[in-house]
Amino acid sequence: MSKKLFTEKEAKLLSANNYFKSVSLKGITYTDELKHIFIAEKEKGKFARDIFEECGFDVDILGMKRISAASKRWQAAYKKNGIIGLKDTRAGNSGRPRERELSLEENNSRLEAQINLLKAENELLKKIRFAERRMKK
Repeated sequence: MSKKLFTEKEAKLLSANNYFKSVSLKGITYTDELKHIFIAEKEKGKFARDIFEECGFDVDILGMKRISAASKRWQAAYKKNGIIGLKDTRAGNSGRPRERELSLEENNSRLEAQINLLKAENELLKKIRFAERRMKK
């Protein structure tokens, strides 16, 4: 999050743009549509500042630090997970996780991971005990 806080007037100006989901005095939530447009234009070779200006943003109010941070964050998410990585999932991940039946494969993989973790813990405890015995001698 940027250290720059918006004034009431700046927040009102920014919230008029359709590419913002929400604007507060501390931060901005961008729409998924803007992120898709940004990545498409960035792949064509445009600069982040130019893309934001074309989408109707006042670059002086946003600040270059916030623009470059958003650019880096979106490009990293796109490289890691593709278009799905750009989606804002905060609304879907809140609250208690749903309880659902696991398939046999999912259950098997979870149990294998748990077994591997326990094996690693056992090996670590063996090494600690061995080191303690050496210290006593």
